[in-house]
Amino acid sequence: MTLNTTCNECGGIMQEGYILDVVHGGVLPSIWVEGKPENSSWSGLKIEGKTKYLISAYRCEKCGFLKFYAVFGRSDK
Repeated sequence: MTLNTTCNECGGIMQEGYILDVVHGGVLPSIWVEGKPENSSWSGLKIEGKTKYLISAYRCEKCGFLKFYAVFGRSDK
């Protein structure tokens, strides 16, 4: 898959990055999880057995537009 690194809004250059999740005891990159959120009394949300991917984020250097892709491969978290 070839990613488009040109901004859809203004034609500027998209810079690669990621979205950061701050968790108790550290920081982690955000993860895309299939399906709708389901509450869990133990961990907050039920995610076991669901497909998960790390999120790659691109930000336009000119206008700040954000574009997200789930492309880094499966995450086991």
